[in-house]
Amino acid sequence: MKHKLLLTTLILGAMGTAHAADPLSAWKDTAAKQSIEQWVQNATNQDRSTYIPPQKRYVVFDNDGTLWPEAPLTFQLQFAIDEVKRLAPEHPEWKNDPIVSAVLNNDLKTVAAAGEKGLMQLLELTHSNITTDEFDQRVANWVGSHRDNRFGCRYDQMGYQPMRQLLDYLRENGFKTWIVSGGGIDFMRVIAEKMYGIPPEQVIGSFSLSDFSLTDNGTQLRKTMKGAFYDDAAAKPVAIHLFMGQRPVAAFGNSDGDLAMMQYTAANPDYKTFGLLVHHTDAEREYAYDSHPPASGKLVEGLSMAKEKGWTVVDMKQDWRTVFDPKSCVPEIAKP
Repeated sequence: MKHKLLLTTLILGAMGTAHAADPLSAWKDTAAKQSIEQWVQNATNQDRSTYIPPQKRYVVFDNDGTLWPEAPLTFQLQFAIDEVKRLAPEHPEWKNDPIVSAVLNNDLKTVAAAGEKGLMQLLELTHSNITTDEFDQRVANWVGSHRDNRFGCRYDQMGYQPMRQLLDYLRENGFKTWIVSGGGIDFMRVIAEKMYGIPPEQVIGSFSLSDFSLTDNGTQLRKTMKGAFYDDAAAKPVAIHLFMGQRPVAAFGNSDGDLAMMQYTAANPDYKTFGLLVHHTDAEREYAYDSHPPASGKLVEGLSMAKEKGWTVVDMKQDWRTVFDPKSCVPEIAKP
């Protein structure tokens, strides 16, 4: 009996060690995980025709909805809303502004209905006419003091654990990971390294031009809305070329707004590429949507194109063991 117990203990211990050693342990052993592992093995094996030299292993990730949630609102829009509420008492001239009134009255339907025009207006109120250093500090303060209304976790704790593991796994295999997102470049750069291990110079996002000036204490950059560039849809390949200077070999997204980036990557003439779309199917642990997202992240054409292109579609409910890292984000009672 003792020998049987010892053998059972050894077997269970070995299984536990193997599971712990799995760099993609937050992924279930489904076709999605297997497709990732197979592509990486092919890309990094010098004896195979699919080998990709380390200096060409550039991979791009969307952020909102791909690395962290974008429902019911993107985190940056929530930041802008919270900033309007914080700053409104200092700006009585805002009181007659319809978008500000909607924010102050928690009328998010009106805010969402304002679309890109309303978003740009909120960004102008909260993201411009301040120094870049001051903006960075505002973002850091918000991240450190605000929590998601549904899950009760800090926003910097809500990166998807499977995707964070994927980033690490790719880097361990010699890939250089970039963010290419419609989110603001300055906003994401404050937290991308802490959350994802992606340094500021490898973050590409929407941006506008800053004004440089000399001060009594040295120099400063002041944020403006001049030359605004919205890094979404067809603008993503343009931004990749501008900031990266070469075509990626893999692209990861979650919406039709990522298709141009994925098509641009898939058309790389030199290497066998990889494409992956995160499909939000888990209403209990996150959100479930595709054709009718709460605010952004529509996925219709992408599901059809994935079949045509051979891209991997991740079913969040079926393919992920966990959504958020239980060590850093233990959701409170979830309210769908």
